[in-house]
Amino acid sequence: MSKTETMPAPEGLRRRPGEGRGRALSVQLGMIPAVVIALAIGFLVNDAFLTPGNLVNVLQQSSELAILVVAETLILLTGRFDLSLESVVAFAPMLAVWLVLPAAVGGVGVLPATVGLVVLFAVGALTGLFNGLMVTRLRLNAFIVTLAMLILLRGATLGVANGRTLADLPAPFTYLGSTAFLGLPFTVWIAAALFAGVHWFLRHHRHGRALYAVGGNSTAARAAGIRVPSAILAVYVVGGLLAALAGLLLAGRLAAVTAGQGQNMIFSVFAAAVIGGIGLNGGKGSILGALTGVLLLGIISNILTLSQISTFWIDAANGAIILGALLIQRATGETGEEP
Repeated sequence: MSKTETMPAPEGLRRRPGEGRGRALSVQLGMIPAVVIALAIGFLVNDAFLTPGNLVNVLQQSSELAILVVAETLILLTGRFDLSLESVVAFAPMLAVWLVLPAAVGGVGVLPATVGLVVLFAVGALTGLFNGLMVTRLRLNAFIVTLAMLILLRGATLGVANGRTLADLPAPFTYLGSTAFLGLPFTVWIAAALFAGVHWFLRHHRHGRALYAVGGNSTAARAAGIRVPSAILAVYVVGGLLAALAGLLLAGRLAAVTAGQGQNMIFSVFAAAVIGGIGLNGGKGSILGALTGVLLLGIISNILTLSQISTFWIDAANGAIILGALLIQRATGETGEEP
């Protein structure tokens, strides 16, 4: 009987997500003091900042962004990205609501509400599937593919309802976004459960650890038996589903779907990921780091809003925060780009 030799796993696969933990952890811990400082500044700027009602408001307004950050983080870990997630936030609920609402309030009324929810999530999944197939099968550039999809869906969102806002949403579309549980909006519980579940998946499930291997060294991952195209395709589909969920929650919270829903959210998504130490080249970062990025952005945005500062300056602040986070990562040992 021949003896089967056990080949050592390639370096990219042997590297566990905890490897290099000290450097990654230093980035995450570097953001925790920043969150504390932001809380202190908020308290000094406005007495209403640290009230329970305002803090709950911060969490609720950050919950849809948090779900998109989870989606983008999974894709970024494989070394790819998806710009079209923000358009799915608008198009999926807009199409579903348009199919459900009667003509008197701007829809066509051809589907019951429950089937409309199926359509909503199908749009997210199919968009992710299309993007994933373009990237993995045709090997097209992820930036170009997802940018084109972002533009396509943004135009389709305007075209479906002629640029109008659709209100009078049926109860199945507003329930999750408008319901509270134990004093917290249900959207906050959903976002928290997603972070906890994805954290466990990435650290303890072999498919989760495989995402790090794919992003860190795809050649080594293939040699180790990981089906790299399938892993990438899966994260794109999951990303689309989570973006559709974020769109449903946002529409439920606002009790309407606007043509501009989710617009420019992708910038905040990347800001939170970068702040949290997610490597844009793949294979680095943790979902808990991304969570600190979401919290920091939410707190700063709330402080600026309470200070009655224009939303234009909030966008500028997000850009400054990204640059600051990159400098912190560089100072804590992250490898820089070749000039």
